[in-house]
Amino acid sequence: MTMPGMSWSPSMSGRSVAPATAPASGQALTVLTALLEARTGQQIVSHRSTRVDTVLLPLMRERRFDTLDQLVMAVLDGRDPTLAGRVVDLLVNGETSFFRDPHVFDQLLSIAAEVERTGRRPRIWSVGCSSGQEPLSIAMLFAERHEATGTPVPEIVATDVSDGALARARSGCFTQFEVQRGLPIRHLVRWFEGRPGNEWAVRPELLRHVGFRQMNLVADPAPGGLFDIVLCRNVMLYLAPEPKRRAFRTIADAMRPSAALILGAGETVIGQTELFQLAPAGRGVYEKGQGGDSLRRA
Repeated sequence: MTMPGMSWSPSMSGRSVAPATAPASGQALTVLTALLEARTGQQIVSHRSTRVDTVLLPLMRERRFDTLDQLVMAVLDGRDPTLAGRVVDLLVNGETSFFRDPHVFDQLLSIAAEVERTGRRPRIWSVGCSSGQEPLSIAMLFAERHEATGTPVPEIVATDVSDGALARARSGCFTQFEVQRGLPIRHLVRWFEGRPGNEWAVRPELLRHVGFRQMNLVADPAPGGLFDIVLCRNVMLYLAPEPKRRAFRTIADAMRPSAALILGAGETVIGQTELFQLAPAGRGVYEKGQGGDSLRRA
């Protein structure tokens, strides 16, 4: 892609570049959109474009850039190879909360129980885990079931494209605001420790149930092994059509034939892929369709 007044920079895909011609005012959003899509497959959709200045403002202040154009130029000249990655981390949609959509967690318990009846410990993959609230909610759900019944906690793998989000997830530290969003007080008391500055830290015995890994869903291979449940909620909403097709294929290849895919409330496979079809388990749950017959087997 080439824009008037500037040369396309391989830094969009992570390589260094020669300095580029300064973009005219108004072109910065186009460059940032291209950078985000090249690195993650995500698009800056219309309702997110108005937030670009806001999410990038702390970085602009840190680097003493007065305008978005100045930040874009610094990304394009490539002298700081870490800058593009930091911009992408901020642009990636990281909206999440504990126990988001409670009915999903009822579905998880039911699907996991079906897997366990076959004598197998379930494997769960949380895609686009951001700062970790979803996989930690899953860990709380099954850790408490283990305490009550002795049933082993499933293996939980969580991935995200953002190194910054994963660093926060691995730390297990959350603000007062974050723990107040969807986290019942009994879970807070049981699984968190208070820290100075109105912060809360996940207890190590819970954190160890989740394996966090960096992964670009549209470019990288899935974590090893096959999964029984994949949660990919509110990720596909932001992917361009071709990256979305690649993402569905990556997920399908990582699922057992009887596995369940759980999408977000506003997402569907209809018209998006033939690899999945609606499952009997309930709304938002999908299983492999005929398009997935040639996938890897366990």
